[in-house]
Amino acid sequence: MTVKPLEEIMAADWADALKPVEPTIRTMGQFLREEHKNGFHTLPAAENIFRAFQEPLSSVRVLIIGQDPYPTPGHAMGLSFSVQDDVRPLPRSLTNIYRELRSDLGVEPPEHGDLSRWSRQGIMLLNRCLTVRAGEAGSHRNRGWELVTDAAIQALASRNQPLVAILWGRDARNAGAQLGPAIPKIESVHPSPLSASRGFFGSRPFSRANEALASLGESPVDWNLG
Repeated sequence: MTVKPLEEIMAADWADALKPVEPTIRTMGQFLREEHKNGFHTLPAAENIFRAFQEPLSSVRVLIIGQDPYPTPGHAMGLSFSVQDDVRPLPRSLTNIYRELRSDLGVEPPEHGDLSRWSRQGIMLLNRCLTVRAGEAGSHRNRGWELVTDAAIQALASRNQPLVAILWGRDARNAGAQLGPAIPKIESVHPSPLSASRGFFGSRPFSRANEALASLGESPVDWNLG
């Protein structure tokens, strides 16, 4: 993977905010080249690795932290929990998110799993690690991406702008702790099939996020994906 200048792969204010970790991003580019040289297929496609940073830093109102991209080829598209709009069946974690969305707000989920419309509304769908080996969940953990996403979380925390964090699972809660106590955090277990029934269902993250935004003087999110 050839790493272009940050200004070419993300919004200008994100490029400025992430300048301190640009060397790490370049190191990760070299790491991915080695992965490919050794015969591993990595996800998502190079042009989508920084997709979560294409909307301006200044526009982010809600932060949702995921773990790493879906390891199934054709699924990952650079936004946490989101898949390409032609993917069927949907990943079970996303199906559970849609089930809770319907229960919480009465929003009827679409047939597709593309969450880009949320992203365009200022919802940052940020994976903790930005790449993964195909078929090997968690395979790029502790390789360097966490330094980049830590810098992104800290950049959000340092703005003088309203922000609400939705943190699903231990990894997201640990990362979200960097936001500090002043930023509202909506926490529950992860929506994966292994844990959703232990506190994700019924947690009302979408309505609670809108209530938190209202308390900060912000307009609510339209969570409808239709």
